[in-house]
Amino acid sequence: MATRTRLSPEQRRAQLLHLGAQLFATQPYEDVHIERVAEMAEVSRGLLYHYFPNKRAFFAALLAQAAEQLAQATTPKPDVGPREQLLDGVESYLRHCAANRLGVSTIHRGAASGDPEIEAILEESTRLHEERILAVLVPGQEPHPLLTLAVRGWLLHLRTVGHEWATTAPDVPVDEVRDMCAGALVGALEALPPEGRPAVLASLISG
Repeated sequence: MATRTRLSPEQRRAQLLHLGAQLFATQPYEDVHIERVAEMAEVSRGLLYHYFPNKRAFFAALLAQAAEQLAQATTPKPDVGPREQLLDGVESYLRHCAANRLGVSTIHRGAASGDPEIEAILEESTRLHEERILAVLVPGQEPHPLLTLAVRGWLLHLRTVGHEWATTAPDVPVDEVRDMCAGALVGALEALPPEGRPAVLASLISG
């Protein structure tokens, strides 16, 4: 009989989250039974509940992990110009989506969960990326409310496009999706009234 490898607490937790991601990415939240994760990992339910007391806590941990991975994958490069930062950031996000379909699907499903705790994790992630973008568009300044709305709306657009591209249309070249998404942000900024447009808008268009 094969002897099961003993994992450290950190390794076991990571294993459970990896297996759980497979379930949450392919099934609606309400249809997932986290006891199935224990079966897949060949551990007791008691051990599973030691790490995650209930399904909500499990999904929240899974979502937080996906959000952290996304934040790391899209860390800005401050030594390049605004247009290069935009294109690099969007492409990094899309490549992350392609390489981490389970995590992206988890975030997508979490956005539709309606659970306050889950929504708080997503809001924290969205605000991080919003602040990163605004720091490039209006460095050291208070952004115009319409500019903030435009960036927030574009981030939600990008999240949807990234998920749909990675899961349903991965054959579309990444540079084409990148340029489309970057163009959507530039278009939204161009539509702002003069007082709301960032000074770097021209460089976003021409480089």
